[in-house]
Amino acid sequence: MHAGARAASGSAVPLPPVFALPMKASQFLISTLKEAPADAEVVSHRLMTRAGMIKKLGAGIYTYMPMGLRVIRKVEAIVREEMNRAGAVECAMPVVQPAELWQETGRFGKMGAELLRIKDRHDRDFVVQPTSEEVVTDIARQEFRSYKQLPKNLYQIQTKFRDERRPRFGLMRGREFIMKDAYSFDRDPASAKASYQVMAQAYRRIFDRFGLRYRAVAADSGAIGGDLSEEFQVIAHTGEDAIVYCPDGDYAANMEKAQALAPQGPRPAAAQAMAKTPTPGKSTCADVAQLLGVPLQSTVKSLVLATDQTNDAGAIVKTQVWLLLLRGDDDMNEVKAGKVPGLDVGFRFATVPEIIEHFGTKPGYLGPIGLKKPLKIVADLEVAHMADWICGANEEDFHITGVNWGRDLPEPDVVADLRNVVEGDLSPDGKGRLTIERGIEVGHVFYLGTKYSEAMNATFLDENGKPRFMEMGCYGIGITRLPAAAIEQNHDERGIIWPDAIAPFTVVICPIGMDRSTEVRAAAEQLHDALSLAGVDVMLDDRGERPGAMFADWELIGVPHRVVISDRGLKEGQMEYQHRRDAAATKVPGVGILDFLRDRTGS
Repeated sequence: MHAGARAASGSAVPLPPVFALPMKASQFLISTLKEAPADAEVVSHRLMTRAGMIKKLGAGIYTYMPMGLRVIRKVEAIVREEMNRAGAVECAMPVVQPAELWQETGRFGKMGAELLRIKDRHDRDFVVQPTSEEVVTDIARQEFRSYKQLPKNLYQIQTKFRDERRPRFGLMRGREFIMKDAYSFDRDPASAKASYQVMAQAYRRIFDRFGLRYRAVAADSGAIGGDLSEEFQVIAHTGEDAIVYCPDGDYAANMEKAQALAPQGPRPAAAQAMAKTPTPGKSTCADVAQLLGVPLQSTVKSLVLATDQTNDAGAIVKTQVWLLLLRGDDDMNEVKAGKVPGLDVGFRFATVPEIIEHFGTKPGYLGPIGLKKPLKIVADLEVAHMADWICGANEEDFHITGVNWGRDLPEPDVVADLRNVVEGDLSPDGKGRLTIERGIEVGHVFYLGTKYSEAMNATFLDENGKPRFMEMGCYGIGITRLPAAAIEQNHDERGIIWPDAIAPFTVVICPIGMDRSTEVRAAAEQLHDALSLAGVDVMLDDRGERPGAMFADWELIGVPHRVVISDRGLKEGQMEYQHRRDAAATKVPGVGILDFLRDRTGS
């Protein structure tokens, strides 16, 4: 009886889920390749191309082939279910948007070349959307007039375009991509923060369902400020982002946000006399430490920044030079530096003429003692705690040893956390030491405040009939980036290993000699139909391929559960089951294979 038929009782036989509709390889498009294209730099790009999931059309632009599209649709389905469950309302905003809205917020001019600007036949300006804050705020200012209509959360799953200078890594950093973006609207900050938490929990449910190892980490909020910003990172050693967390506690942050604690206890007392020491040809902290036979941690590096004050015409009217001091083995965190009062207006690295003007020498021998012109000195927490340290002498081929705060130079103007944390640092939550992993950002939740509502005059009337700006949040998930991140985390030398939830097919049936054996054909089709009706997403490979080629295809594609049916096995009353991660197959009685698979797949 087929899926649309009725049982004898007159009740309708339920249709299987959309992803579990009957599917045979001869009806599908399977286009695997033995070799990856030469421009495929990362594992996910190579395997998605070889598995026939994507096909390159242009730089950073890909066709989603049927196999890959099934993965994308499964990602979308999970996201959609959880967004709806969280009370968000789906809409679809145009890919091409009038420039007027972007001009209201100033982003049409301020956003760089990543914003693709186009003109229509009437010479009117448009953009191809990279995101939709302007459009959704325009909807809100027209629709949400009263506090009684709030809160609201609108979301879409829509194509985006960012004109990357150097698109690479396949779907990881393409120009055209699919993204879920959501935007919440609330009456006050407290309500907006409550909406943020609803989304933060919904994202955890979404990523739990994907079946991937991930971490939600505190992220920097940028120019908007505030602490409500989290990134969702899929753990992968090929990830571009460093994720900092405490295995024994709850602390987790990205490298930009991760807090470095101040050293404990009082600053050590001075034990050395300050001395000008020859260091011929040694311009780096590492070289100086090696020459003098001291730990690198006893040296201090000098980084010179500048801030410019401009007039209404954009001309520079005043420049302030800053000296940032970090321990020789530490790296400056530019995001943290950008939060130092005075540097938070935007900084740049000082030019060589500016450096010579203030220090009297070229970079490589710089330090805070014997300056030619005064400047602002900012010391990292570690440096502010150091005694008997080494820095440049502001003279080529010389450094100063035995430097101490208070005795040899005044205390710094500012003491701040300037450095990237390192593995083994104490965790800010006091529950152990920090560990660092690599991750791929696939989601971000963010409290916007009134940045866009003020720029676009999106107001509502409060209980007293007074207009107030809406408080906003935004929440994104990279729909097409996520499969690539999943592959970076889950693969081996044979190909992809998909989690069940987002695999293109959950089960593949591989009959051996199906074209020659009526028994094998009948058993394969019977199992295929039974799994489909049970709601299992199954593929029957009826192409008549040799076993080695057939198995290689499905291992490359990464279907998690495989059943092999053969004449020999049927005579023994058995079929062979193998999970994609298993080293060998398991024999299962044919009469129990359906229940076995339903149990393994959770169907």
